[in-house]
Amino acid sequence: MTVTEEQAPPRPPTPLTTEVPVVRRNGETTPFDSHKISSALTRAFLDVEGTDAGASSRVRAVVAGLTEAVELALLRHARPDRALHIEQIQDQVELALMRGGHHQVARSYVLYREEHARARAADPETPDPAQPRVRLADGSTAPIDLARLERIIAEACAGLPGADADRVLSETRKLLYDGIGVEELDQAPVLAARALVETDPDHSFVSSRLLLDLLRREAFSALGLTPPADQAETARRYPEYLAAYLRRGIELGQLDPALGEFDLGRLTAAVAPERDLDFGFLGLQTLYDRYLLHSGGKHYELPQAFFLRVAMGLSIREIDREARVEEFYSLLSVFDVMCSTPTLFNAGTTRAQLSSCFLTSIPDDLPGIFGAISDNALLSKYAGGLGNDWTPVRGIGAHIRGTNGVSQGVVPFMKIANDTAVAVNQGGKRKGAVCAYLETWHIDVEEFLDLRKNTGDDRRRTHDMNTANWVPDEFLRRVRADADWTLFSPDEASDLHDLYGDEFAAAYQAHEEAAARGERKVFRTVRAVELWRRMLTMLFETGHPWITFKDPCNVRSPQRHAGVVHSSNLCTEITLNTHGGGGGLNSADEVAVCNLASVNLARHVGPRPDGTVGIDTERLARTVRTAVRMLDNVIDINFYTIPAARRSNLRHRPVGLGLMGHQDALFTLRIPLASDAAVEFADESMEQISYHAIAASSDLAAERGRYASFEGSLWSQGVLPIDSVELLAATRGDGELELDRTKRLDWDALRARVVAQGMRNSNVMAIAPTATIANITGVNQSIEPLYRNLYVKANMSGDFTVVNEHLVRDLAERGLWDPVMVGDLKYFDGALGEIERVPAELKELYATAFEIDSRWLIEAASRRQKWLDQAQSLNLYLAKPSGRELDELYQLAWVRGLKTTYYLRSQAATRVEKSTLTGTDGRLNAVAPTAGTNGVPVVTELHTGQLSGPENLPGVQLGNGGPPAPEPAAASAAPELVAGAACSIDDPDCEACQ
Repeated sequence: MTVTEEQAPPRPPTPLTTEVPVVRRNGETTPFDSHKISSALTRAFLDVEGTDAGASSRVRAVVAGLTEAVELALLRHARPDRALHIEQIQDQVELALMRGGHHQVARSYVLYREEHARARAADPETPDPAQPRVRLADGSTAPIDLARLERIIAEACAGLPGADADRVLSETRKLLYDGIGVEELDQAPVLAARALVETDPDHSFVSSRLLLDLLRREAFSALGLTPPADQAETARRYPEYLAAYLRRGIELGQLDPALGEFDLGRLTAAVAPERDLDFGFLGLQTLYDRYLLHSGGKHYELPQAFFLRVAMGLSIREIDREARVEEFYSLLSVFDVMCSTPTLFNAGTTRAQLSSCFLTSIPDDLPGIFGAISDNALLSKYAGGLGNDWTPVRGIGAHIRGTNGVSQGVVPFMKIANDTAVAVNQGGKRKGAVCAYLETWHIDVEEFLDLRKNTGDDRRRTHDMNTANWVPDEFLRRVRADADWTLFSPDEASDLHDLYGDEFAAAYQAHEEAAARGERKVFRTVRAVELWRRMLTMLFETGHPWITFKDPCNVRSPQRHAGVVHSSNLCTEITLNTHGGGGGLNSADEVAVCNLASVNLARHVGPRPDGTVGIDTERLARTVRTAVRMLDNVIDINFYTIPAARRSNLRHRPVGLGLMGHQDALFTLRIPLASDAAVEFADESMEQISYHAIAASSDLAAERGRYASFEGSLWSQGVLPIDSVELLAATRGDGELELDRTKRLDWDALRARVVAQGMRNSNVMAIAPTATIANITGVNQSIEPLYRNLYVKANMSGDFTVVNEHLVRDLAERGLWDPVMVGDLKYFDGALGEIERVPAELKELYATAFEIDSRWLIEAASRRQKWLDQAQSLNLYLAKPSGRELDELYQLAWVRGLKTTYYLRSQAATRVEKSTLTGTDGRLNAVAPTAGTNGVPVVTELHTGQLSGPENLPGVQLGNGGPPAPEPAAASAAPELVAGAACSIDDPDCEACQ
């Protein structure tokens, strides 16, 4: 390729300290020298472009930029006491060439490395230290215990048919050198095994078990106990460990002293230490880095103690506490269900803030605005995700009576809320996260659409805050009719905030008529289809604001009698009433709270007694009933940071039971996601969950009492979620709601039970994204389609190779899983479509998110929505977005009765690294050689697309035959390029309700 100066802009030098040692292949260490990287890169360019390239200033500039990129990658894990291996450095050189688009040069470099590797293998004189020594903490050295190393690797591979103990040991020994530190020695087998995940996913479990060996030694030592030699000894000594663990946690003030009052002997008998072996590497590393209790930098909580702690924390107020602990633990520890992150963080601790998300409405006065921002900080402090309704705040140009001035609008206050979320980072465990909602009729809506842009006045940008449009049905009707739409300031149209359905439409038209008579001072009329086009364009360009629908959220709300739903939450699955601001229908002293958990659907499908494969309905019923009880307990145990949250939660008692592992369940059932059968399965599985969740809450009402605001609710009238579909149909016209009404279970009996017994919880179901807890349990997130069959997942715990184990097993059975297939998957970014030797049925079954039509996702979501009393976090995927495609997709979501949508995802320009090598340093894992490193992702896994110019939307017909899109003004003819606008598949920013 031709090197251009634009490919290598000058950068300030950031040299690595020369104190960092580099391990040569013969075991010797030398100081790091960046000049050697520059030389190697220059030679690679010379090999491709000829000798004249060496004198080219352009080549020198590119080499300088690439050298710095390698140094920056190495800086993240370079320390004077931790050596870099020569292979690590060469891996980073290769990755830098690939990322820079220098593919021919990279190929030359790869061939150079392979040639020298073969030469070294053929040379018996290549030095290899026979007995390297480990450098101890006091500076002395001792021989490395190679026998123990071999023993723990063999134990880690036991029972895993795809694991290769000899190869793990061989790769581990390549990482050893004379003078290696204790920490590096401990990590060496973990790194060796994780580098082999791409060859067989069983190595993920090997890596996890090797990490477990480190963890149990760390935990026992932290408690003053002699570390166990292996997993068998750990199991024998678990009673001793648990007693010491509880004592230490209570002494440190981390565990609730009430945990010491349980019958530990009985509970110890229920603990199953062997379940620690069920974790994949990503799951255990995530647990280690972010969930397990520690003190002084040392973890003292093992995974089964963690699950026991959560179960005990949720059982503190039960009558037969030990029996409930056993029941809760038995579900959590086998991954049948998983509580949300705040519950896992804090259950059983002295600050048991267990709730997932909080919804607030911001009033239209300074004390109220800054009080709400203060509440945001307090709620975020203990891992709560936030949804703020900003619609009541008056817009730009509105009159301020107190100063006789004019308002600067809602955006400056959103900027402050954005900065508050950044400042309060939830104890360092993850970033604070908030989403701002605004109704489409607000006069500031166009500025609101621009909040996430990277250009313009930065004082009117919120780069860290999520945003969402709260869209009334009347607006979509105007879009479809190509009619006008009027924007108002809420101080002159405050009633619109609390109205929906026909009442909203009538009041809105009345305000338009008043504006035409000159009775409104601040308003603006726009063409509805143009505003809709801009909403979709900004969603595509910046990932925000999301599209959520006001009317179905309210018309179908069980709590219509108690107030209005003014927004959703951070992840768009919660639809609860909040204070309306400025004297609305709701109580001014309530903040909506929701408490979440997710059923692992993958654990509830499989062979049945009749020989068929399907849902284990009895097991699912047991899981759901127990999960609802756990969630109800959260409400009473919870530590509330503000009184308004406590008041609301105790009065309405909402919970949100969702699901994860939907894609894994389809794999087990051999059902392609893009099929009618998958849509039917989504319908059937959600009906089962809905039926048993409602039954469980009703039975809890019989046992514990109804929630306080039950009377007057839809529940009290015998209107269940499936029945509320007809309420929405009654408010929509012909063609505005097309929703399947199929039912399979005895809903008449359940309806009668609810009316007679009542409900314990105002809301029962919501499907959250589950990014982190799905990592822990080792399944695909929530209702998400398969992202890739092979890719690198990046999160706060590092970078992890993820391989679809279902696909690997299928290919292995056909004799197709080999290094060539691994290489092909890398080359085609984890997709099977273009790999000719893969059978068509496997391509269909394992089609990735960008290979399927997102209409299938909407159809499945529509079937689920009819059973849900809240909503679902629904991401949509478009490989090649266009204006027409976006318009049709989001109008379909509205017509199918969805309440909300979440991210719009399109493919990044750079995806899985196409390295052709295999080896210890992981290639796909090359940027995270140390377990737990919080590093930069290897690739941007997912982000929103970006418009390269107006040609992307030529002549787009929006609405019902609307006219072509007008040519944009010159200033906006080429919108800015946005890298990583939407969160990646596992962005830590988006975990507050997972």
